Amino acid sequence: MTTGHRPTVEVVGLGPAGADLLSAGSLAVVAAHAPSLRWTRTDRHPAASALGEHHSFDEVYEAAERIEDVYTEIVTRLRALALEHGSVCYVVPGSPLVAERTVELLRSCEDLEVRIHPAMSFLDVAWARLGVDPCAVGVRLVDGHRFAVEAAGERGPLLVAQCDHPDVLSAVKLAVEDPGDATVTVLQRLGLPDEVVREVPWADLDREVEADHLTSLWIPHLHAPVAMELVRFAELVRVLRERCPWDSVQTHESLRPYAIEEAYEVVDAIDHLDAGRHADDAAGTGVDELEEELGDLLFQVVIHATIAAEEGWFTLADVARVVHDKLVRRHPHVFAGLEVDGADTVVRNWDEIKAAEKGRSGPFDGIPASFPARLYAEKVLRRAAKAGLAVDLATELAELDRVEDVLRRAAQQIVASSGEPRA
Repeated sequence: MTTGHRPTVEVVGLGPAGADLLSAGSLAVVAAHAPSLRWTRTDRHPAASALGEHHSFDEVYEAAERIEDVYTEIVTRLRALALEHGSVCYVVPGSPLVAERTVELLRSCEDLEVRIHPAMSFLDVAWARLGVDPCAVGVRLVDGHRFAVEAAGERGPLLVAQCDHPDVLSAVKLAVEDPGDATVTVLQRLGLPDEVVREVPWADLDREVEADHLTSLWIPHLHAPVAMELVRFAELVRVLRERCPWDSVQTHESLRPYAIEEAYEVVDAIDHLDAGRHADDAAGTGVDELEEELGDLLFQVVIHATIAAEEGWFTLADVARVVHDKLVRRHPHVFAGLEVDGADTVVRNWDEIKAAEKGRSGPFDGIPASFPARLYAEKVLRRAAKAGLAVDLATELAELDRVEDVLRRAAQQIVASSGEPRA
């Protein structure tokens, strides 16, 4: 809270349930403002009717596409009201300082004085119903709308607030790919006559629960944590798609050349890594280079998945799931008890399983036409030799190497003549 003679936003909490939990002090703050200067974040709260004549920001929720846009618009309007009238009363569900993003944003406005009037939080009722001392067990409170980011790396215990929509429940469920046999305790309408506290299997979270604005989740333990760094990275790419002029206009087609370039830069980094292994420094500078180039290649995977998600095709989780299942199918010697006698058998089994999955019959089916000429030719030659066709594989590959070397030397001479250092 700040002090001074600046325009003021008086923030009052509605408490967790009915009007009986509202304090007389809070009601006095509301009554001190004209009805035109009494605003609730939402009227979807059982105690809102005790405020008398007032306005709400519910229409902002209906118009905005993203929850963060709702919060920003509310703060913008409150700031304008305070600047014009000197003071405005803003009423929020629960306590102003518990999981209230708009209050965080208001307090960051340097030209406003924000006065917080404490109120009972839904947390007080939640701890009573759960029989939990949050300090003793180290509970982390997270926003359901940002569960994948805020809970990244956590195993619990977690109390997930603002699970006010079926999509939020689905996002929470899908953020943990290996929940094991975990159950979730659903807390709804705490302190009201129709209060609900019940356990639900993790897999049924978005099927059995009818989410509303007074729904929270208690997760005492996660079998495996949300992958912290990958979640943070995926969130970063999503933000870039929304806010960066370059990233926001990219398509699968426009990104096509970068996928090829980044893959080749990974290969180049691997070549440098081999050189580094023989240097005095055992790791060599090639290790850092490989790490960086793999990150650049990962960005290509994530941004393509992000674009696909925007189109409603698939998500990054779907990409990971598909390749996971494919690798399991193509490693029967690891996951299905198949006996193999070496790496050659593994490769042969892989090719046979892949051909069956893709429905391929001829030896040249499935060779991408977009391959660079050298790679395409080598692929055709190796497939031909494997199929028993009359191909002198060693001689043909040597000729490809010779042609490639001629082209590379010519390019290097051009670079050398320009005075620029060679890569």
